[in-house]
Amino acid sequence: QVQLVESGGGLVQPGGSLRLSCAASGFTLDYYGIGWFRQAPGKGREGVACINSDGSTYYVNSVDGRFTIFRDTARNTVYLQMNSLKPEDTAVYYCATGETCQVAQSDFGSWGQGTQVTVSS
Repeated sequence: QVQLVESGGGLVQPGGSLRLSCAASGFTLDYYGIGWFRQAPGKGREGVACINSDGSTYYVNSVDGRFTIFRDTARNTVYLQMNSLKPEDTAVYYCATGETCQVAQSDFGSWGQGTQVTVSS
């Protein structure tokens, strides 16, 4: 069964850091695009970062330079390292898989249950 499980969320002060994990089972994530998305209260879901099978990475402008997406092949896990966190980063973060990072968000699947990130003093 194809499954993605997110973890690593929590409460952090502005300027702090968190590392989110997206652990895959039932498939090898190296062969697919893996994206991180987030949804804040009252807002739509937005793409945050994505890594392709060839290792190319993409970031939304608002997190570029602060967030890093990377893959651990041995653990079949994709991580999102989030530094210099801001209150506007508060959201539920999800990971999902697509053929590549270039497909539409609606074509991503195997969505995890999400992990809450709250940035507040």
